This record gives sequence, C-alpha cells and structure tokens, in this order.
Amino acid sequence: MKAGTGPSRHAQLELLLQRLLNDCSALSVSDESRSQVTTWLTLVDRWRRRTDLTAARSDEELVDLMVADAARLAIHLPRGARVIDVGTGAGAPGLPLGLLRPDLHLTLVEPLQKRVAFLRTTLGTLGAEVAQRFSVLKTRVESVDDRFDVAVSRATLPPEEWLGCGVGLAPSGEVWLLLAKLALPEKPDWQVVVDERYTWPLTGAERRAVCVRSISA
Repeated sequence: MKAGTGPSRHAQLELLLQRLLNDCSALSVSDESRSQVTTWLTLVDRWRRRTDLTAARSDEELVDLMVADAARLAIHLPRGARVIDVGTGAGAPGLPLGLLRPDLHLTLVEPLQKRVAFLRTTLGTLGAEVAQRFSVLKTRVESVDDRFDVAVSRATLPPEEWLGCGVGLAPSGEVWLLLAKLALPEKPDWQVVVDERYTWPLTGAERRAVCVRSISA
C-alpha cells in the first residue's frame, strides 16, 4: 500500500487493521480498542522513519508484524491475567494484546532506552485510563523478580532458552512461544495445552503459537 502522511496514514493503517481483525472471527474487539491500536500503529509508523523500531517493509507487513500474533493470543488468554511480554521492542505483542483485551494487565520488558521512550510516549498518548493497565520496565529478563499468570516473548531468545526463562516467570501459569519455522523444544516437566498454526492475514507468513504449562502446577 502506498505510503502517505498525516490523517491519511492513520486511515490506511486503520483499514488494514480491520482486515486483520476480520480474519480473527473468534475475537470481539470494541471500536475503542480498535482506535487505540490504530493510534499506536500510527506512532510506530512515524517513529520508525527516524529509528529502528521495526524492519517492516510495507504497511501490510507492519500491521501483521505488530498485531497478528497479539490477536491470536487474545483469543486464548485467561480473563484478568497478569501478563509479561519480554523483549517487547515497539510493543508487540504485549501492547496490542492489552489494548485488544482491556481486562489484562501487561508488564512490558525492554532494555533499550529509545524503545522504552517510545512505549511511554504511546501510553501517554493513549491516556491515563489505558496506561494504568501497563507497566514498562527498562531491564533485561534476568532482573525481573515478579511472577505472572502468563509469560510471552517473540524472537527475543531461542525457544529452548525462552522456555526456561518463562518457567521462572510463570511457574504456575502459561508460557507462550511464538514460532515461525523453529521446532518446539522438548521439556518433560511441561505439557503443551495449545498448539495452533496460522498465517498472518495480510502477508500470509506462517506462524505457530504454543502454550505450555507445568505438569506439577
């Protein structure tokens, strides 16, 4: 899709977002949530022109990359869960997940200052009522000492390493792995409770979302 500026960019991204959400028929999204996600996408688009927030090469790739995995997760996560997103970058998947599911409480972990600045700018733009559902931590996963209901990360660590970290963050909850072509690591003390293969709606990229739980939990 041809790039534009100002309000037209917002409208272009909103149209693509609606196409993506139409593909997730099991997910009910309010007009307010859809508007909030579009505002965030517009900020990502604006900031990526002067910093490396994302490697997306088209509007379709941008919307898929930022939102598609979050939309899938939003269908599955338990109501009212405390969720941690490790290595969130510009916010994906944690920030749109929290916007699509206002009942969730998100902790976004990101070590790079410029990305943390972007996340805080976004939450400031979305307003205090939205921002109170999110925490932004400028740190690495090793320094997080809290525990959560759900732990998720995308491409920050190799799957086996992330599974080990996720177990520590959500020992009695869910650990989600978002995979492309990488194999699922084996861990005998944990069981797979969700294993869903899907494609990104706008670009057709093949994806896999896997949720594991501790057998002893």
